[in-house]
Amino acid sequence: MHTVLGDATSYGMPEGQDPGTVACRDAAKESGMTTSDWDLIVIGAGGAGLSAAASAAERGGRVLVLESEGAVGGSMSLAAGMFTAAGTRVQEALGVQDSADRFYQHYMDLNQWRLQPGLVRSICEAAAPTLHWLMDLGLEIPAQRSTNAHMPGLGHAGVEDVWRGHTPVGEGYAVVELLERTLRTHGAELALGSRVDGLLIDEGRVQGVTVGGEEARAGAVVVASGGFAQDRALVDRYFPAARAAGEDLFVVAGAGSRGDHLRLGEQVGADLAGEGWGLLLVTAYFQQHHHWDSGFPPPSRIHVNAAGRRFMDEDVSYAVSAGLLADQQGPCWMVFDEAARLRLPDGFLDWTPARVQEEADTGRTLRADDLPALAGAMGVPAEALRRTVERWNQTLPHGTDPEFQRHLTLEAKGVVDPLPPMVSPPFYAARLVPGELVCTHTGLRIDPSARVLDAVGDVIPGLYAAGEAGGGVLGNRYVGGGNAIANALTMGRIAGLTALESARD
Repeated sequence: MHTVLGDATSYGMPEGQDPGTVACRDAAKESGMTTSDWDLIVIGAGGAGLSAAASAAERGGRVLVLESEGAVGGSMSLAAGMFTAAGTRVQEALGVQDSADRFYQHYMDLNQWRLQPGLVRSICEAAAPTLHWLMDLGLEIPAQRSTNAHMPGLGHAGVEDVWRGHTPVGEGYAVVELLERTLRTHGAELALGSRVDGLLIDEGRVQGVTVGGEEARAGAVVVASGGFAQDRALVDRYFPAARAAGEDLFVVAGAGSRGDHLRLGEQVGADLAGEGWGLLLVTAYFQQHHHWDSGFPPPSRIHVNAAGRRFMDEDVSYAVSAGLLADQQGPCWMVFDEAARLRLPDGFLDWTPARVQEEADTGRTLRADDLPALAGAMGVPAEALRRTVERWNQTLPHGTDPEFQRHLTLEAKGVVDPLPPMVSPPFYAARLVPGELVCTHTGLRIDPSARVLDAVGDVIPGLYAAGEAGGGVLGNRYVGGGNAIANALTMGRIAGLTALESARD
């Protein structure tokens, strides 16, 4: 049994979860650590950290994982677990022709080639082998079509040219549980409630960390502490686009996403990549929860801009929806009618008939008996709004959407019946905002082997990064559902294996 920092004999679990299936084996608390007892120290037990640690432990590495929070999983535990990859067994079983080369071309084109090609090539080539590794460990992804991010199988994950979104049975938590079990099986140790204070540098090489005044030394360190979505000051500095939502901004990232990678990287002069980039989802102003809890807006709705014109496919991938919203001048609105409100199901926190009624009664959601009056409240041209709704009623409720092709995105989501027309007063308008902050993309600049680079492009010996902590993989355009998951698990695995090799050398 190796020595670990702090009290690692108690593993706090989310309420209702079985500690026996999630916690690593107990690690003895001894007098602290000052010798190099570890091949690899991993900072963070989210998707990237667990992948790095499991990969190294599986190869016989002596691995210590330090997690700042009271439970493993981080943002991965909150996710559907959809993993985007090309050339997989699941695709092959369903007759989908795909390849890493095709994935790479799409990835680079969508991001306008503003990413480092070698790094993107690395993740595109390694994504499928990483997915197969997880499946060989026991992750179940059935060879069936999926119509949403929570249905196991292969789905249309965003704006990709072919279906690449692989959703596992059990969603993101199943991935966390699987990797934690792999750690336990191969003898890695985990210390929860252990937030790293700093890095240990000796003779120009990162050789460990400090936690609460104690030292832990290792041949290499992987920073996988997540992003910084939970630190509003860092969000304002590195992702100012999130300011557009104002007080309506809400965060769905893990509690540990506090930007520790930026603080640690600054200590060793690490360069940054991805500044100004992140993932925002378009929501109505009153939505303040992940859609699992909030529910969904009415299908029969139109998104209109300050000119009173429809400007997007309302079901377009969140990979691009925030950009479409940002392109508009002035406020934008979600417009729907009374019949659409009444069709909302109960049981959610935000999108229910009663909640919309409450927002309208207070005047925060606009409501009017006819479209000209609603247009006046919105401050948009009445004739433009009237014609916009009229055109919508003449097209999509009849099965096609010539302007924005929404019938195709609805079909991909399994919606086969035409949507009801928008004809029942009163009419409603809820302000649209880029309100849901999912992940941040500013991280420590890494090379294709996940090695952290300094300001002149040289490798910082002994230091690796992955997931949101590793910058340059998640770009200015989120590739689609599963991009962050694939980044975390794939680059985490690359980091774990290359760091272990470096430590042994």
